[in-house]
Amino acid sequence: MTSIGTGYDLTNSTFSPDGRNFQVEYASKAVENGGTAIGIRCKDGVVLAVEKIVTSKLLKPEANKRIAALDRNFGMIYSGLIPDGRHLVSRARDEAASWRTSYKSPIPSSSLAFRIGSYVQAYTLYSSVRPFGVTSILAGWDSESASPVDGQVGSGPKEGGGGRTKGTKYGGPGLYMIEPSGLYWGYYGAATGKGRQTAKAELEKLDLSSGNLSLEQGVKEAARIIYVAHEDSKDKEFELEMSWVSSLDGPTKGRHQEVPKDVLEEAENFAKRAMEGDDDEDTATGGGETMEL
Repeated sequence: MTSIGTGYDLTNSTFSPDGRNFQVEYASKAVENGGTAIGIRCKDGVVLAVEKIVTSKLLKPEANKRIAALDRNFGMIYSGLIPDGRHLVSRARDEAASWRTSYKSPIPSSSLAFRIGSYVQAYTLYSSVRPFGVTSILAGWDSESASPVDGQVGSGPKEGGGGRTKGTKYGGPGLYMIEPSGLYWGYYGAATGKGRQTAKAELEKLDLSSGNLSLEQGVKEAARIIYVAHEDSKDKEFELEMSWVSSLDGPTKGRHQEVPKDVLEEAENFAKRAMEGDDDEDTATGGGETMEL
């Protein structure tokens, strides 16, 4: 079977003889041209981080945010075509607001991922539209308890909201990645963008499934991983943008927020020291080999 489009890549609605949708594959290629974005699920929260390549010296520092708040307890990061990402953020906000209006409570992370994944997948079905050239990472904290409904959405039950039973443990961190095909999965660690493979390899070293990594450690590791992934494009300047969401007992009180500047600076210093340590180790190893020769 042929591995090139040869006419089968003209519309979304046409499969190639070997069952491929080339338009979706091309959209995935657009994602690979974007800056590296990662998400880390910790035992007490979730961290998001993105590498923002500085494309012009005229750009205002710390402007043009790439991490967006969807609801008070949810955030989204994306890599690929920025306008597509902004549209997806707008849609996700509408979905979160619709859930609050209907059910008087925040939308669960799994339900929001399902709704956005279904929306993205619909753009792969018709010849009149094109797939989204963006992969998004969704992070949130589902509330542990059924608390009284706030004044933002009106009155509601004091207990049992959303079908919850008093005394039963609910909630926790949620991390999902939604691809241009509409496919989404829940992750302990997710990476997308140009440095995806490098970042994924570093995430696998953290043993996130054991649930031992704290949110504060996750912030430092996320910064380090972004710096490691940037090595392939180190001739270009970049900004590190980070956000986090914690448990109700944590630093953000269950809300999605930007990482404070002092914490961000500490994480960046940690990442730079780690990179310098790796360079020194490589130099020492190289020197030893030269002496043996």
